[in-house]
Amino acid sequence: MKIALSAWSCHQSFYDKTWTNADFIDFAATTGADGVELLSMFWNPDSDIEPVREALRRNSLKLACFGASNNLAQLDEKKRKEQIQDICLSVDMAVLLGAEVVRVFSGDKTGDMTFEQAKDWILDGLREAAAYAGVKGVTLCLENHGLFAGKVEQVSKIITEVGSPYLRNTFDTGNFLLVDEQPNVAINQLIDLVTHVHLKDFKKITDSEHKGKTYSSLSGLVYGGQVPGEGDVDLPFVLSSLKHADYSGWLSVEYEGNEDQKLASARSISNLAKLLEQL
Repeated sequence: MKIALSAWSCHQSFYDKTWTNADFIDFAATTGADGVELLSMFWNPDSDIEPVREALRRNSLKLACFGASNNLAQLDEKKRKEQIQDICLSVDMAVLLGAEVVRVFSGDKTGDMTFEQAKDWILDGLREAAAYAGVKGVTLCLENHGLFAGKVEQVSKIITEVGSPYLRNTFDTGNFLLVDEQPNVAINQLIDLVTHVHLKDFKKITDSEHKGKTYSSLSGLVYGGQVPGEGDVDLPFVLSSLKHADYSGWLSVEYEGNEDQKLASARSISNLAKLLEQL
């Protein structure tokens, strides 16, 4: 298993425009990561391609995954087509930069929208995108994220109904807690579909004075993002399950806590490396 750092771990530096993607790659190289995960939401195809190529080369890093930022649960057909184009652009960038995997989402629940309302839009969009990815030799990996694909049953159902060998699962170790499921149970239920992994950790918060961003689960539990290995996720069990299944893909660290993102990202990589040594 290889360790990558996701650009989302340092998203503040993208939002305040102090970093480009090349800057992020230079930083990732200092953490001991073997690769990086880049995201379409921070990508500019007109200015990023050559600097990113050069940054990957000079740092001897690989592109583990290119993450689409799509939302197929859109009432407007034109907007749904734009989301499919986001996935296809991500596939093109993956091919150009040497990644074999593109992370995708199903969609985000808005208002009173139900899964049954959005189901056909999600399935049709992923079928079209998976067909495009297949031609390009890229695998789309649906992340367990949000209310339409956050639970094990939802993830497996969507992948099964799309019915393409080019749609698999990005297993996010932390997100299951936000839909009140346990990652160490989910890994054994989804193991046959896992082609990419997000290493993330959360810790349940009981202190009402907690400062910073928090995340609420479906049942109302409140979590704070943690450096992987320092929260509630049983990462040794998850990693052991992946090893026993002969998983040899990427583990992309996704830090979502309130610490300094650069320091926390570096500690995240260090913690994960130690966990892998103990397997």
